[in-house]
Amino acid sequence: MGHSGLLGSRGTQGTGSVIAIDIGSSSVRAIGYDARARVVPGLEIHRPYALRTDAMGAMEVDADALVDLVALCLDDVSARLDRAGVTPLAVACCTFWHSLIGVDPSGRACTPVYTWADTRSASVVPHLRRLFDEEAVHQRTGARFHSSYLPAKLLWLREACPDLFVRSLYWMSLGEYLYLRLFEERRVSISMASGTGLFDQHTCEWDVPLLRTLQISPDTLSPVAEFTRTMTGLRGQFAGRWQRLSTVPWFLALGDGACNNIGSGAYDESSMALMIGTSGAIRVVREAADFTVPRGLWTYHVDQRRIVQGGALSEGGNVFAWLVHTMRTTPPADFEARLAAVPPDSHGLTLLPFFAGERSPGWRPGARAVVHGLTLATDPVEFSRAALEAVALRFGLVFELLCHVAPTAQSIIGSGAGLTESPTWMQIMADVLGRPLAPSGVPEASSRGGALLVLEALGIVSDLSHLESPIGPAFQPRAEITRIYLRAQRRQQDLETRLSGFESTP
Repeated sequence: MGHSGLLGSRGTQGTGSVIAIDIGSSSVRAIGYDARARVVPGLEIHRPYALRTDAMGAMEVDADALVDLVALCLDDVSARLDRAGVTPLAVACCTFWHSLIGVDPSGRACTPVYTWADTRSASVVPHLRRLFDEEAVHQRTGARFHSSYLPAKLLWLREACPDLFVRSLYWMSLGEYLYLRLFEERRVSISMASGTGLFDQHTCEWDVPLLRTLQISPDTLSPVAEFTRTMTGLRGQFAGRWQRLSTVPWFLALGDGACNNIGSGAYDESSMALMIGTSGAIRVVREAADFTVPRGLWTYHVDQRRIVQGGALSEGGNVFAWLVHTMRTTPPADFEARLAAVPPDSHGLTLLPFFAGERSPGWRPGARAVVHGLTLATDPVEFSRAALEAVALRFGLVFELLCHVAPTAQSIIGSGAGLTESPTWMQIMADVLGRPLAPSGVPEASSRGGALLVLEALGIVSDLSHLESPIGPAFQPRAEITRIYLRAQRRQQDLETRLSGFESTP
């Protein structure tokens, strides 16, 4: 097996680069960062991929294909390290939360990677809600019962794919599986375990009462450790393939949402991060002292001493991309300008934007998008504006709940290309929230956040606040438009109430 270690503030000092692996839901990246968390020129590798989807709600990818994609990125990084004469200090890793892989006794995946967006397990959520006191489970695990999380995925898999379920000796996330392939060792960070729905956020251990009722042995889950419990000594082909990375510490994989906050500069209660990538989320990082899990929101960990609380939407940049693709009467180059020309809430439409189901705050995976008010005069740009406003209104609901958690937050930082590349959506969001929204100038916030946490653990960065995180001029809310959107939000909530009970289950 690979060697293990524990690194803290006493760790390595000096110059060099932290290599950050970032596995998102549409691409894999490997980026080198210097001691000030700045990208090392030439050490930026990006390889896209596509999830497999179907009409039944599948959203999955082959686990070993993703490992191979990471390996290709590291091939390129390793070659460029040699050419540039850069010394690698450590490897950081962040991946999307809530993934599930079944692994057989030989240590190889026998299921695909089931992602957070896979909704096929929505059908078992009502059974979980009958089986447990959901509020008590929410307070312990920080998660509601939903198709995003592992309780529903495991129960569904046992019923829908019993052969795969029986073949799986272990259950793990994508980051754990990557490290199992590289080091032949199972271990999961507190951060990654905290996003499963099977983890007690207060004790930082697997939730044994929940596992017992689900008939899942804790032995099938990886041992939990702080992310600083590093692995060293790549195994097999990988040791010779990346010789300069074989002897450095590899820090355990972290949840990408936590890293996004850290990387964009929202590393404490003074700032919230509002991120729109494929999906969307708004979050705040807090010290993990006495805390409760807020209604409608989730609670996960950055590491043992810090939690991240917030809410997530299954809709974000995916909606923008769908609009551009579907409303083809508008050339993409003109789309932004035409959106901006539509006055706020002037389209006569009320839209529930549950294109991929609902997460925060209602947690209804079977919810689907509804539009009210369409007429023969409605044009594609008006519909598109209504959809973007509708997503922003849902963010407004989550933001209101999050303000009770972090009432002293002074700023909101917008991140993710889905948001920051659309000035119109940035302005809509600022108007809905009624607060200034400043775009992050960090192009890869999650990757940078992973590198920052490693630099902090190594003792190279003593205080995250000492490093500047680039932020652009804030979009300012307009009071009269905020009032318009408040009325639109009430109208949206009224439509949602009237249609309650009309849900689809994949």
